[in-house]
Amino acid sequence: MKDKKQPVKIERSQPATAIPDALDKKWYGLFVICFAIALYINTLTHGFTQDDAIVIYDNMFTTEGISGWKGLFTKDTFFGFFKEEGKANLVSGGRYRPFTPAMFALEYELAGNSPWLGHLINIMLYGLLCLLIFKTIQDMLKESMTYENALWIAFACALVYAAHPVHTEAVANIKGRDEIVSMMGSVGVLWLMFRYHDTRQTTFLFYAMAVFFLALLSKENTVTFLAVIPLALLTFRKNATSSARQSLLLVVPFILFMIIRTSVIGSGFGAPPLELMNNPYVKWADGQYVPFQLGEKTATILYTLGKYIQLLLFPHPLTHDYYPRYIDIMQISDPKVLLSLGIYLLLAITAVAAILKKNLAGFCAFYYLATLSVVSNIVFPIGTNMSERFLFMPSLAFALLAAWALHKWVFLRFGKQAFYIVLILILSGYSLKTVSRNQVWKNDFTLFTTDVKTSVNSAKVLNAAGGALTTQAYDEKDPVRRKEYLQQAVIYLNRALEIHPQYKAAALILGNAYSNLEEYDKAIPAYERALAIDNNYQDALTNLAITLRLAGKQAGEKERNLQKSLILLRRSYQLAPNDMETVRLLGVVHGFLGKHQEALGFFSLVAQNQPKNAFALMDVSRAYNNLGDSQKAAFYQQQAISIDPSVMKGQ
Repeated sequence: MKDKKQPVKIERSQPATAIPDALDKKWYGLFVICFAIALYINTLTHGFTQDDAIVIYDNMFTTEGISGWKGLFTKDTFFGFFKEEGKANLVSGGRYRPFTPAMFALEYELAGNSPWLGHLINIMLYGLLCLLIFKTIQDMLKESMTYENALWIAFACALVYAAHPVHTEAVANIKGRDEIVSMMGSVGVLWLMFRYHDTRQTTFLFYAMAVFFLALLSKENTVTFLAVIPLALLTFRKNATSSARQSLLLVVPFILFMIIRTSVIGSGFGAPPLELMNNPYVKWADGQYVPFQLGEKTATILYTLGKYIQLLLFPHPLTHDYYPRYIDIMQISDPKVLLSLGIYLLLAITAVAAILKKNLAGFCAFYYLATLSVVSNIVFPIGTNMSERFLFMPSLAFALLAAWALHKWVFLRFGKQAFYIVLILILSGYSLKTVSRNQVWKNDFTLFTTDVKTSVNSAKVLNAAGGALTTQAYDEKDPVRRKEYLQQAVIYLNRALEIHPQYKAAALILGNAYSNLEEYDKAIPAYERALAIDNNYQDALTNLAITLRLAGKQAGEKERNLQKSLILLRRSYQLAPNDMETVRLLGVVHGFLGKHQEALGFFSLVAQNQPKNAFALMDVSRAYNNLGDSQKAAFYQQQAISIDPSVMKGQ
């Protein structure tokens, strides 16, 4: 009889293709998190870049450390950077995302103005997010398919998501943490709601509400999970109607968030501004910006939505900048627009079918459309055509659908080995692109001068590249390379102004580039153009005055054209009467013109403002000498010598 009981060992064994549950949870999850971190480990040595200035090193609240938290939670996200009210209106509806800036403030307290800690936390959070995706998808699918099938799909999904190159902007740019944290919170709430349904423990429901609130404080996109979560429950769980209803309690933290948000930045979204860098749906006509026609706007949005699909399938080329006119004004009759329309109609039909048939493909379509909706420019304007970071949340649908297709069409038909081969090929291509793309995010100079070659019609990146080259030229020791930087900057900035004639920042930097090339006759009109756009543009006023002074000095010393020099210096003096170098040069020119009394007046003004300036006193001495007053000339000469005896050298 004992021999008959021996087969019990066989009953406890697993099928040959199965893997023990404990091993799955430990090693598959560990591989996912290590894989995600490894892809971005090269960013640890990178600096701050792109919008990091707004939320980190140029934000007056963040740089205060923990003591700046009050300001971060009680002001618009832009306030700490611009330091004035009203800048929330730069983008429709303003921005209230205090949670991740509060994290940056804590990091600033610990590491100061150093980016390494920010990059480290970003890649660690990204690894944890990919692990959370693996766990959530596995739990979500466990009732609708076998354990092993759920494992392989979740594993492939998490790896495809981790490797996808469109995520580089969110992970390699420290500021992109708002995308990571809001996605972690959103996926975390989805996992908690499945745990609530499976265990009926109300603590999971309360945890979900708390996490949802924190995710909303990171980025408003989280709100789309109010639609995603109930459909996920109804699709992947039997008898989930009650749990789907309970998920509506997530509206409570959303309402709380909206109350706080409204109290801080107001409730109105306001009309989109007629300024190209904050509203891509305006065009230049008859010397002014006017809104797109309805057909133009609709077609341009549809084309942009199609571009998102292309980036998910074939993420090349990538760029951080899709501002006008990277995407041109489109027409409904364009074949690319019609193709995009067809794809999205198919996605919409598939999403509706998901509600009726409760299938994975339909859920992916619904999830993609729901999470993309808030950044599509359909619900409300977002200030730009598109951005790769806007795919950070919707791309999970692509990763899940790709994993499901791989499992269905490769794993089940050709086996595990074929599945691995195809998955590795996909991951290899994505990973190589991701790692190479990460290098571009090293610093602003690398980012802007690289992406300007892709976004050739984006006024914003043309301006940014021109600015980066101009700044780089300041520190360049090689005069040949310095000149090359400035000449390339001029090309980019002129192109930016062709695209956006009212781009005052581009006009300012163009003036700076020309001024550094000592092409003052071109720098002056550039500054004047900036002032014609905004007559209170202080940077343009200051730089114009300096350039007029430099041009006046050049006209006098090199061109020997004293009348031209006098005209330029007088203009400079009118703009900056307290610039003592301009005043001194006016004295010099008047002296050469034989107008010694006027020269004395200017030299005396310099000496009054700089009483310890020996050279200014010597100028006064020479002016008196030219006027024939040797007594006063000697007096001021002695004063100059008493301050600096070397003043007499070369006399």
